[in-house]
Amino acid sequence: MNKDGLPENTFLSTLVNQIAEVVQQARSHVRLSVNQAMVASYWEIGRLIVEHEQRGQARAAYGQRQLAELSARLTALFGKGFDVSNLRNMRRFYLAFPIRETLSLELSWSHYNVLARLENPPAREWYLREAASQNWSVRALERQIGVLYYERLLSSKDRALVETEAARHTAPLAETRKDFLRDPYVLDFLNLNASRFLESDLEQAIMDNLQAFLLELGRGFAFIARQQRVNLADEDFYLDLVFYNYKLKCFLLVDLKLGKLTHQDMGQMDTYVRLYDEEVKGADDNPTIGLVLCSEKSEAVVRYSVLAEQRQLFAAKYLPWLPSEEELQRELERERELALQRLAQWQETQA
Repeated sequence: MNKDGLPENTFLSTLVNQIAEVVQQARSHVRLSVNQAMVASYWEIGRLIVEHEQRGQARAAYGQRQLAELSARLTALFGKGFDVSNLRNMRRFYLAFPIRETLSLELSWSHYNVLARLENPPAREWYLREAASQNWSVRALERQIGVLYYERLLSSKDRALVETEAARHTAPLAETRKDFLRDPYVLDFLNLNASRFLESDLEQAIMDNLQAFLLELGRGFAFIARQQRVNLADEDFYLDLVFYNYKLKCFLLVDLKLGKLTHQDMGQMDTYVRLYDEEVKGADDNPTIGLVLCSEKSEAVVRYSVLAEQRQLFAAKYLPWLPSEEELQRELERERELALQRLAQWQETQA
């Protein structure tokens, strides 16, 4: 019994609950503060870019070169988060919401990045209000826009039926602190190491060793980047590993999946390869190739991704310098087992 006459376990549980409430409130406050700071600063950056365009050259003449120079200078000052695509996002954000007072402080920058793409102003305002009042996550907002929720409400004779269907799809998709911490825009804004948060411990351990494995093969691989952001149709994706092979004179893009290989995985890598060829590959470089690695509990699956028009070149010129799919599969299985053992040992030390 404690001095208040309560059993010790009850007293301790009360203390834990009180401390938990303090911590939860503090974390919610931090989350809200970061959201508000991002939205306010990115709106202001968008305004400055638009006003600079209007004061200077015509927009058509402003173009890529000016944004690229601005991006380079801001990146040198502040690190990630100021690539050309994100600066375009900020500019579009301001143009879509030119009156700052109309912004909802409950929504994140990622929400506004989705909303700003809507060309219909009434729809944009309606989705903003719904996302804020219903606490929609970004995924929930994207889903409702994708199924034309607003348009169907306007045209439906049974609004209640449409609203019930929408609620069923968004109920499990309310935004959580975990979503917030994994948001790449938040990590960039805070200048944090995105890969530490965006990958599981197992993925990290496997990729660490696969990176070393490819570099140790002695077949011309040079490491370029990890968790490299690529922008596709105004949406950001991340490549797990990027290499350049100086003997083949081509880029190799690597993507790791924990789970079953799907057609979507291969199609996505094909899209990355084509995008890399269009925007990154030099005139004297050979076509880019992709590599998708799927690590499952029972087996590993490895597939090279080559665009149809490059298959003959791949077979004749690339294969002699690349590890085979079977060789990579054995290495992936070995690395998964080693990674699981190391993680188990680490967990035992933390117990």
